[in-house]
Amino acid sequence: MNYKMMGRFIGHILVVETIFMIPALLISLFKKEKMAGIGFAASIGIILFFALLLIVFSKGSKKSFKAKEGLVCVSISWIVMSLLGCLPFYISREIPSYVNALFETVSGFTTTGASILSDIEGLSMGIIYWRSFTHWLGGMGVLVFVLAVGASGESSKGFTMHLLRAESPGPQVAKLVPKMKKTAEILYIIYVILTIINILFLLLGNMPLFDAVCTAFGTAGTGGFGIKNDSIAGYSPYIQNVCTVFMLLFGVNFSCYYMLLIRQFTSVLKDEELRFYLATVLGSIVLITLNVRGYYDTLGETIRHVAFQVSSIVTTTGFATTDFDLWPSFSKAIIIGLMLIGASAGSTGGGFKCARVLIIIKSLRRNLRRAISPQKVQVVRINDRMIDEKVLENTNAYLSAYVLIIFMSFILVSMDSFSVTTNITAVISCFNNIGPGLEAVGPTCNFGNYSILSKLVLIVDMLAGRLEIFPILILFSRSTWGISTRRFRIWR
Repeated sequence: MNYKMMGRFIGHILVVETIFMIPALLISLFKKEKMAGIGFAASIGIILFFALLLIVFSKGSKKSFKAKEGLVCVSISWIVMSLLGCLPFYISREIPSYVNALFETVSGFTTTGASILSDIEGLSMGIIYWRSFTHWLGGMGVLVFVLAVGASGESSKGFTMHLLRAESPGPQVAKLVPKMKKTAEILYIIYVILTIINILFLLLGNMPLFDAVCTAFGTAGTGGFGIKNDSIAGYSPYIQNVCTVFMLLFGVNFSCYYMLLIRQFTSVLKDEELRFYLATVLGSIVLITLNVRGYYDTLGETIRHVAFQVSSIVTTTGFATTDFDLWPSFSKAIIIGLMLIGASAGSTGGGFKCARVLIIIKSLRRNLRRAISPQKVQVVRINDRMIDEKVLENTNAYLSAYVLIIFMSFILVSMDSFSVTTNITAVISCFNNIGPGLEAVGPTCNFGNYSILSKLVLIVDMLAGRLEIFPILILFSRSTWGISTRRFRIWR
């Protein structure tokens, strides 16, 4: 295990985290928010101290990573970043419980949007900004950012692919261009441009600049931390429609935008995952609109609320304009289905991913055909490309881990005195990085009443869901740390 290289990389991650805290500190100082300013200043000092320790410790490290080391480095980076990133909330006493502060921070970085807060508007502006910015930073991934601006040339060869693969969502990670650094740069350029366009459209709706920036952070990262107690419900229909469109845009695989930039329009139009994603969204909007038609005054208002909530849930953003927990059971069943499916691979959205759903469906169809014609060679193809058997195996393994983790988390969380619906949707919501669930964790409620144990379980779920399970699971493997299994063997 290349501990020195891992320490060096984590040290750089922490330096980046402190740099991104500076705007929040400046906002706190400008608004004369004393406790928030102290919180950010102290946090920056503490984090820089640990970062320098790691960088000094890792002096002379070799820039080479194996796949295992890449997974471990990504997992530990996100954990350390969260453990220290919550300090402004805790030191400022705006969230006096460290576990609650950690829950809110992990929810931010993982773009989940689940909150323990009941009065968002009571927070200081500096804290609100940092809370919203964690979504934007976690949406594309802070390690991808470091690779985009830090790794260069041949010196980075050997670990950039492992890091990007570990942090990027989807069943497989492909390069947009031959060099991984360039791929990371392209991803972040697209991400920044879409975010700026989103802010401009919100400003055109007379949204205050601060509100527009924070809302765009939540939309771009598909996180869903609102800066108002009623989320997006209090804003105009125009702003709600803008959020609907941009949530859907950030739920699209970013490689599609790159294909548009290089004028490969046919490839985008024929993309099976994009078609499945759009068909899922449109089909859900139609079905729910028919089901809730009598809940709103006009058809236009019905479509607006339904389209917003479908977009918010399928992209795992978590914004709300209405309390969908009051909708009929049929509509809520569709909402739960959208929670599980999630957005496209290679987007900032969470969930199981449309690409994996397609692979599972096509793999099942192949197995049925094999049963009918055992001698015939059957392959799984997406976009006219054969899917490697290793990808199919990994997808099946992911599905197994996905179901097992949700079940075990549900059992643990159920020790709290909440309904089955509340507990299962809380787990699904956190594991798929969505935010709101149903009943006691619905769009008008929060997770504050859960016990410390349940919050810790949900924190692990949020991290596992954002990092595609395996980078977190590998931390619990003895072979990861070179521990022999012989000492644990029972001899007869």
